[in-house]
Amino acid sequence: MLQDIFKPNRVVAEIGGKEVIFESGRMANQAHGAVWMQCGGTVVLVTVCSQPLEFDKGFFPLTVEYSEKMYAAGRIPGSFFRREIGRPSERETLVSRLIDRPIRPLFPKGLNEDVQVLASVISADQANESDVLALTGASAALMVSPLPFEGPVAGGRIGLLNGQFVLNPSFEQQEQSDLNIIFAASRHALTMVEGDARFLSEDVIIEALEWGRKEIQPLVDAQHKLCELCGKGKMPFTQPKADSAFVARVHDLAKDAGIEQALLLPDKLPRKDARKTVKMRVMEALKADAAVAGNVEALKSVADIVGDLEKKLVRARIVNEGTRLDGRDVKSVRPIQIQTGVLPRAHGSALFCRGETKSLVITTLGSTTDEQRMDSLTGDVTKRFMLHYNFPPYCVGEVKPVRVSRREIGHGALAEKSLRPVLPPDTDFPFTLRIVAETMESNGSSSMAAVCGGSLSLMDAGVPVSAPVAGVAMGLIKEGDKFIVLTDILGEEDALGDMDFKIAGTADGVTGVQMDIKIVGLTTDIMRVAMQQAREARVHILGEMARALAAPRKALSRFAPQHAEILVNPDIIRLIIGPGGKNIKAITAATGASVDIEDSGRVSIFAPTAEALEKAREMVAYYDQRPELGKNYTAKVRKVLEIGAIVEVLPNVEALVHVSQLDVSRVEQPGDVARLGEDMLVKVIEINGDRIRASRKAVLLEEQGRPWSPEETARQPRFDRGERGGADRHDRGGRDRRGRNDRS
Repeated sequence: MLQDIFKPNRVVAEIGGKEVIFESGRMANQAHGAVWMQCGGTVVLVTVCSQPLEFDKGFFPLTVEYSEKMYAAGRIPGSFFRREIGRPSERETLVSRLIDRPIRPLFPKGLNEDVQVLASVISADQANESDVLALTGASAALMVSPLPFEGPVAGGRIGLLNGQFVLNPSFEQQEQSDLNIIFAASRHALTMVEGDARFLSEDVIIEALEWGRKEIQPLVDAQHKLCELCGKGKMPFTQPKADSAFVARVHDLAKDAGIEQALLLPDKLPRKDARKTVKMRVMEALKADAAVAGNVEALKSVADIVGDLEKKLVRARIVNEGTRLDGRDVKSVRPIQIQTGVLPRAHGSALFCRGETKSLVITTLGSTTDEQRMDSLTGDVTKRFMLHYNFPPYCVGEVKPVRVSRREIGHGALAEKSLRPVLPPDTDFPFTLRIVAETMESNGSSSMAAVCGGSLSLMDAGVPVSAPVAGVAMGLIKEGDKFIVLTDILGEEDALGDMDFKIAGTADGVTGVQMDIKIVGLTTDIMRVAMQQAREARVHILGEMARALAAPRKALSRFAPQHAEILVNPDIIRLIIGPGGKNIKAITAATGASVDIEDSGRVSIFAPTAEALEKAREMVAYYDQRPELGKNYTAKVRKVLEIGAIVEVLPNVEALVHVSQLDVSRVEQPGDVARLGEDMLVKVIEINGDRIRASRKAVLLEEQGRPWSPEETARQPRFDRGERGGADRHDRGGRDRRGRNDRS
């Protein structure tokens, strides 16, 4: 039976004074789950499809793709092909991660399905954000689908305007907000947090999240109602259970092979090798048993069984003894080592080491022409600050294809948000800034090492940041009602724990947060403990950073671009640029400088050296000169008139040489002395606003030793209505004021 497209299943929820519409049944009905999400004029279509796996891939193959269609905002894509093709934009990648992170833990472990979630922005009203709609829509589409899903969850954005929290602020409000946090929450707990703040306290962040969780509950209710209207029956699913006797045997073999001793090794690589040896010994023992050797499925499960045992042992040690893998207590930060000015030719660099995590971070300064330009639903967007985080395979001793992953884009975006609030305003520091964080070695918290190293490299480059920024990753071990928060987690503690909560900021407050959890939700009590421990750790790290570099260097690196700004008459901008950009290209070619010109007449010059800067400044100033009274100029004859000649004494500055001033003797025809295109040495004898008079006669008299004084100007013919200092004033349409053709 065909669905009537004019009667879709619809549920409306109101949050933050806005209506959010959930619809299903109008479009994409062959998908296993599809929901139309609308707020104002912004619409996101979210679909879910799944298919059984042919074989166990060893992980849950969930794919989430968020895309923005340019037609949604009435725009045509700026790509060569004029269509949305190629790899996703950075924003699309980041929003895909925002959707993936809260829904992935809500699928049951062992689900043998390949799942794809597609969220497409098909209408954008430039007021209501699409990312939070897509997040909520993904949960709603999964709820109405046959897939087992422990939802629903809903997404929202929290702003802070004039001391008041705002739910899902508009684009304009976000610009003025001191807080910009996207979160996902279930009925009772938070499941994901990401955002930035302007030096807000931990208490304000917690209060905002608790407020936001309560405000979005209508979206949770709406998903339940939608399920009642059109939800499909859930597919049968039984949690796979391993043979308890086989599991016990593997555990015994692993303990006999020294798994507990292996987990006591404090260093990552020796511990990794010892664990690998244990697994090999277990496999050898099982393969030697004829009853097990032929059971391929059982042997494939050995790695997971040993991994589960490791998880139990590590967590039990932390809960019972308060001791972690590397021997630290739960609140200690790993030893920190810092070196600044590592790279001799970079504008700024720092090597930040925390335990076995090491990040080499480099800052490069550029001109405004180095800004990143991006196509988006809101129009062309430019960025003057970029942070790129790299995680090459050698940093963990692996061999993998080298490409930019979603994880790298996400970690770079978090570090960028965390550092942006301390940067000087563009008006005071007009450079384009790019930071690259190269992860040299990794054992957890490499993104926060990028924040710390990025702050240090900015200061090493001489960028006048308002304060240093540090970051730390917090973990969680939750057993029943008991929980333990871990400070500065290792990579294995991230994998074996229940939370990865990254918090960055200055001594005054938080600037960036990101939280992912592997349990159903996170309570406010746990968040409060985590943020308090994070603040203590952050203050400690800032102290270590201050020992290496307490403040920005007083001067920029000598290898950084040199910058100067000059103001010119807006009327001569076209001259500086020249026909087809000829003049500005010549300046760039001669000096290597980048010249940016604003319509107001403000000219920014970025040059590689001080010498090049001065030369570029002189070349620009050449086009903005003013004539001086009594000074001689080599002028070019631009027009010959009956009353004299129009000469160009300076670029775009013309003067009248009256026929009486062309020679010491009487001149009958100006063309006998002044020839079009030839040079003529003249003296400026009168400046009256934009009217300038010059004299060749004065120069000739001086050459003959006969002084000529300005008083003689008074005895010369004055300007009349047809004698004005400019070609367009003397001759309009190629004729003089009496309508006769120029003699030239």
